[in-house]
This record gives sequence, C-alpha cells and structure tokens, in this order.
Amino acid sequence: MTASSGDDRARFVSGSDDGAAPITADRPQTAAAGASQPETPPPMSGAMALSLRISAMFGALFLAYGVVVPYFPVWLDARGLDPLQISTVVSAPLFIRLLVTPGVGLLADRLGNYRLVITVLASLALSMLLVLTVASGYGPILIIGVAFLLANGTIMPLVETVAVRAVRAEKLDYGRMRLWGSVTFIVANFGGGIAIEAWGGDVALWLMIAASTATIAAALMLPRTPSNPVQQAEPETFPARTEQPTNAASRDCPAAGEGHGATTARDWRQTAPAQLLKSRLFVLFLIAIGCTHGAHATFYTFGALYWQSQGMPAAWVGALWAIAVSAEVLLFAYSGPFVRRIGPAGLIVTGAAAAVVRWTAMAFDPPLAILVPLQALHALTYGASHLGAILFIARAVPHKGMGSAQAFYSTMAAGLMVGTVGLVSGALYTQLGGQVFVIPAVVATFGLIAALLLLRGWNGHPLWDDAEQPVP
Repeated sequence: MTASSGDDRARFVSGSDDGAAPITADRPQTAAAGASQPETPPPMSGAMALSLRISAMFGALFLAYGVVVPYFPVWLDARGLDPLQISTVVSAPLFIRLLVTPGVGLLADRLGNYRLVITVLASLALSMLLVLTVASGYGPILIIGVAFLLANGTIMPLVETVAVRAVRAEKLDYGRMRLWGSVTFIVANFGGGIAIEAWGGDVALWLMIAASTATIAAALMLPRTPSNPVQQAEPETFPARTEQPTNAASRDCPAAGEGHGATTARDWRQTAPAQLLKSRLFVLFLIAIGCTHGAHATFYTFGALYWQSQGMPAAWVGALWAIAVSAEVLLFAYSGPFVRRIGPAGLIVTGAAAAVVRWTAMAFDPPLAILVPLQALHALTYGASHLGAILFIARAVPHKGMGSAQAFYSTMAAGLMVGTVGLVSGALYTQLGGQVFVIPAVVATFGLIAALLLLRGWNGHPLWDDAEQPVP
C-alpha cells in the first residue's frame, strides 16, 4: 500500500497511523509446507538484522548520555569546579559543534563509511574519559572535558542519519529502534543515581567509561554504508529532479549553485538555506523551537546539583530524571491521535507553554510532590516540541531544503540556545540558587510568543512554491 509523502512522514515520526501499530515493510510471511511450525527458525532478514544493529547503537549511545547529561556536572563538582566553570565545560562544546558537526557529516558522506567515523568518535570519547581519570585542575579538565563532550555529542547526528536512511529505504520502524535509547537512558538515570548515592560523585566517570565502551562495540556492528533511500524510495516521496540543472557540478553540490566555488550572490539567494532564512515563518519556527529547547539548559547543567544541595538523595535525582524520559516515551508511543488533533505548530505551542509553566514553578523550589508532575511535563517541553519540529520540517519544507532545515534546527536548538542559556545560568547560579530557573522561564516565554505567531501565520503548506520562491 502506498501512502502520500506527508502521511508517510507523519507516520515515520509518530511510529504508527493510530498510535499503536508500528510502521514496517509489507513483507510476505512464509511457512514450511505441510507443517504447522517450521522445524528451525527462519533466517533473520537483512532488514531485521539492520534494525537490531541500529537499536543496539541507540541503546549504547543513550546509556552513555543517561550518565553524562545528569551526572557529568556532578563529577565536575566533585573535582572542585565552581558553577561557572562547570557551565563553561558543559556549554563550550555546544558552540564548537556549530563548526565541527557539519564537517564531520560531510566527511562521513564523502568516505561513504559512517561506521568508521562513528567508531573513531566513540574511541576518541573513551580516550578522553581515560585521560580525565588522571586530570586535575580546571584548565586540563576544561580542555579534555570539552573534547570528550564534542566527540560524544557529534555521534548522535551520524547515527540518526543511518537510522533515517534505513527507515526510508527498508521501511523500518524508527520508533521501535529509537525506543531502546530512551529505555537505556532511564536505566542509566536510575543506576547512576544509586551508584553515586553509594560511592560518591567520582564514580560517575567510571560509569561513563563503561557506557562509552559499549558504544564502541555497538558502532562496530553498524553497516559500513547507510542505506540509500533515493534508490528505493517511491516516486511521490522523492520526485524526479526535473527542475534541477543537469551539469555534473550542480548535481554534486546542488545547494551551492553551479561550478566549483564560483557561486554568485544571486545564485546563493536561490539555494535552500537562503530561502529558509528569508522565510518569516521558518525564522519564527527557529526562535520558537530554539527557545523552548534552549530553556532546558539550566536544568541539564544544574538540576542534579541543585537537588543534591537541597539534601535530595542521589537515587531520587535519578528517579526524577527517569520520570521525565518515561513520560517522553509514552508521548512518542501514543502520539498519533494527539498529532492529528493539533498539528505541528500546535505541538510546538504546547511544548513552549508547558516550558513556561515548568521552569517558572522550578524557580519557587517546589517540594518532591510537585517535582514529579513537573518532570512529567518533559513529555511536552521536549517531546511535543521535538515532534512538532520534525513534523513541521517534513510538511513545511520541500524535499530540497530538508537537509538544511534539519541542520538549522540542530544548530539553533541543540547548539546556540542551549549553550547560551547554560553559560548565563552558570554565571548567575551562585547568586540566585534555585531562582536561576527564572532564566529559562523567560527564554521559554519568548519561544511561546514565536510559536503562537507561527501557529497563526502558517497554513500548513510548504514554505515556497514550485518556482522555489519563498512564501510571503
């Protein structure tokens, strides 16, 4: 059965048509003739094997993230760094990634070997962690810690590329593969909290070393080259490039115009990145999603530290983190009806509004009974807004501009805004304490305003027409 490209993208993100049935390829089932059951299990299909490999990669990578995100600042605190130094170590890689990540992605494309690049990055991350075991003083920890976070954080876009291409080419279920990342993230939250409660903040480094070792093992199981979605995609999903120039140079570098390095200013204005940035609606989207995601930076950097300073056991810190991710998993698992009801822009508005509520309440030092539902709001502040962002790009951006749109989204949400809010929070944490959460509340308010303007202005159609002119 063939679905329209818009419906296919929506099902790809939500994981199903109705929130229950996963997306899988229509593959015939065979049975041995004359027997109710085969004598031996049927051989594993190539698609199933690929799905298991990618699932294992997500699981290992998020096992590391589940320790790094909440507990690396705890380890830095145990090593004697002050709040501003901690926020600098955590935030600096987010700015550097703006320059590094696109280049690493381009390298992986040109080599045609994502497994190699991911394995090298994972090995570099493990090497930096081993060096941190003997490092002391702010300067060395800053340099080595930034290198570790940069290598570890750059892996994720490459794994997502492998996964998305496999989904489009092999009709794999993205949700079921990505789910294992959320599961191991929760396990790491719980396990890390219990370990730190028993042995102190220094044990966080050894947990990260174990998780990074698992990441290398999973990376070695990935396919050498990602599946090519263009070769197996249906015509309506990937239309023929009849409007594209036919010379070889333009095919090799369609976003840069014709020739090798001879792009004029007029040529650049016709590229997808330029058209996206000229679109008022896309800029509103970037502001809305950047502010909503960026508002999480204060919590990512100081949430665990602040709760521990208030006397909360480390096991409860891990439990609260796990509650947040569990709520996010539930949203993704049953998001089908929710998505159809309010649409991409509505999801972004919902996430921004929940962020204003969540971070404003956090500024008033709420008790544990209030922290639990506030953490459950993570399903909206991150889950709904991320889902809305992916759907907005899928429906509003023509295929030619999707790569650029994803890059802008990642740069704005996971880089620039998270790094900026994290640094500002670090500079003021000592003076403000728990009231530092006023900062993300204000940032989220700006995101909500932009989201409401996006909801009002976007009619659900692509941002520019077939003539590649931006929609006013």
